[in-house]
Amino acid sequence: MSKLRFTKMHGTGNDYVYVDLFKEKLEDPAKASIIVSDRHFGVGSDGLICIAPSDVADCRMIMFNADGSEGAMCGNGVRCVAKYAYDHGIATKENIKVETLSGIKDIDVTVENGKVAYATVNMGKAILNGPDIPTTYKDEVVVDKKIEVLGKEYEVTCVSMGNPHCVIFTENIDDLDLEKIGPFFENYEAFPNRINTEFVEVIDENTLKMRVWERGSGETISCGTGTCATVVAAVLKGFCKRDSEVEVQIRGGSLFDTYLSSGEVIMRGPATEVFTGEIEID
Repeated sequence: MSKLRFTKMHGTGNDYVYVDLFKEKLEDPAKASIIVSDRHFGVGSDGLICIAPSDVADCRMIMFNADGSEGAMCGNGVRCVAKYAYDHGIATKENIKVETLSGIKDIDVTVENGKVAYATVNMGKAILNGPDIPTTYKDEVVVDKKIEVLGKEYEVTCVSMGNPHCVIFTENIDDLDLEKIGPFFENYEAFPNRINTEFVEVIDENTLKMRVWERGSGETISCGTGTCATVVAAVLKGFCKRDSEVEVQIRGGSLFDTYLSSGEVIMRGPATEVFTGEIEID
């Protein structure tokens, strides 16, 4: 058994266990993610994020879902990585570059009382081409594709923000049984790498309300790439406008996203450290 030092952090309730690979060694992070994510026998989290040295940025984010599968990007997670990097002296500046599997992310941090409180991330360009998301659809833009889940028809709009998403605009999302329907969307045949699914109510052109089923983790109370994909989908369907910041209300709070005319998405939101500790890893 070996002890692993960690920091528990969250962005609007999307919580991860963070391990500083500048100081720690972790031979099997996929297995460690399964152990630490368990909310009864572990620390309890949506997954594990390693903060590692990088040759091309201030640091590198390596993320794993609660089931041990590796993810390409996490919008809430990358904000917390920037907070950790600033607060712990890895990068003592207010613009931090973080290497991820979906590219280098530029993050502007807002410092209050010497610690990062908020972060604004350029999440890069939304990927809309069906095969690149990836989906089995050949369309250049995948909007309102009809799929059937448990005998009910849904219209999905698909976007990748480094992770694949399908967005469904509907009503009464609080009444949805995501535990029942979520896995069927995640593993639907049109999504070869599985998919994250957002269920969205339109409040007005500047406000959306969202619940999310994340591949590998189940329902989470926030998903940064999910809110970005949701705003992109809302613009594609005419519910929201380009170049206008949209508040996306999730169960863990709110994130503020803007789909720019350039195709890039800007995300603004909080980053919070909860506690530090040690856990024994076999």
